Amino acid sequence: MGAKTEKKMVTEVFIEGARKGLKIGTNSIIPNILMAYVLISVLKISGLLDVLSRLLDPLMAVFTLPGAAATVILSAWMGTAGGVGVAVGLFTEGLLDAHDIMILTPAIFLLGAQIQYIGRVLNVAGVKSKHYLPLLAISIINAMFGMLVMRIFV
Repeated sequence: MGAKTEKKMVTEVFIEGARKGLKIGTNSIIPNILMAYVLISVLKISGLLDVLSRLLDPLMAVFTLPGAAATVILSAWMGTAGGVGVAVGLFTEGLLDAHDIMILTPAIFLLGAQIQYIGRVLNVAGVKSKHYLPLLAISIINAMFGMLVMRIFV
């Protein structure tokens, strides 16, 4: 019939999984978080973070968030780890508090890496580009709804 499959020990499977997890962490997650943290530092030092905050304060006030929180949402849209990194950077700088992070969390994960997935998923699956905007809009609406719900509970 077929070749015999060799049964691995539990410890071997665990070590393989740990190696794969470490590889993902060092090659993907950590660089994204570090890049986001550096981006926030650059924006703050250059004064652009203050400008963005003032411009986006009215929009973010709907969610009881400061304007700077919009940078978390934009970063999360490009990559979940980036959104988390920006949130941590703003928290460290004192521009966001734990309450703000709780409200932002659903948006980070509902929007997470959406821009990347256009190429990785929609394009590969053969989805016509005319459907991209409605698909993106659905995720944005879901994220906004998630933040509104969190605003009620926290």
